[in-house]
Amino acid sequence: MIDLRVVEEFLNTLDERTFSRHGVPHQGADTLSAWVSTHQVADSAGAAELRAALRTSLSGVGVDPLAAFPIRLETFPDGRLRLASTVPDPALAVIVVAVAHAVADGTWHRLRLCAAPDCRRAFLDTSRNGAGRWCSMEVCGNRSKTRTYRNRKNT
Repeated sequence: MIDLRVVEEFLNTLDERTFSRHGVPHQGADTLSAWVSTHQVADSAGAAELRAALRTSLSGVGVDPLAAFPIRLETFPDGRLRLASTVPDPALAVIVVAVAHAVADGTWHRLRLCAAPDCRRAFLDTSRNGAGRWCSMEVCGNRSKTRTYRNRKNT
């Protein structure tokens, strides 16, 4: 199994968190340009497009995560197979191939966006039953459960 953590890291280059923690407001940021330079990606516009497509797919809209970045199997005369991507940049092709492997082996559903509307951070659900909702039970899960409890007590 290809590790989806590389895809998780790539998706989290967009930090949309807007909540305050211990009275300190979180400052979201878009760190894609730093990721692009670290991974020596030549096509930063392609990286932004890929990230947007994958985040849209994870948001439950029903979009095929690889629709904009098709891949195919190439066969060689000696019987070997190779995944070929239409993504010209090797660093982005690694992301596309990791997603393709995850879709094929059924682990793609384990990569999620946090259910907290003021977070939306990508995380890999490692729970036994695959029902994780929050990127962090200590932060987002606790805030959600506390909010539900307070609403129930106040009504």
